[in-house]
Amino acid sequence: MFSENFVYFFTVWGFFIGIIFGVLKSFDAEGLLVYTTLITIFFYLFSHIIIALYYKTMNIKTYNFPKDVHERELDLFVEEIKKRELIIDSVSTFTESVSKMNSQELGNTNATSS
Repeated sequence: MFSENFVYFFTVWGFFIGIIFGVLKSFDAEGLLVYTTLITIFFYLFSHIIIALYYKTMNIKTYNFPKDVHERELDLFVEEIKKRELIIDSVSTFTESVSKMNSQELGNTNATSS
């Protein structure tokens, strides 16, 4: 929605809320006019504040994302993870082989001592 359309929508919304509030709270035409005018002006100004804050935060978030730098860093991370996986795999196979040797040795010593 364009900002101009948002202002129009919010102002009309404020106008109808002002009419409803004015009918409920006032007992004469002057009170209805005052309530409707004040509430419509409030909604009009509030819509401008919302749009100003929206554009302010939108401009802060627009920055140049250094894609190539991040891709290089991520490639380095992937290579490092691959190296660590290889080290973990080799340590795991070494541990398994040592565990098998140890269990075989324990099996042989238990058989000879019995």
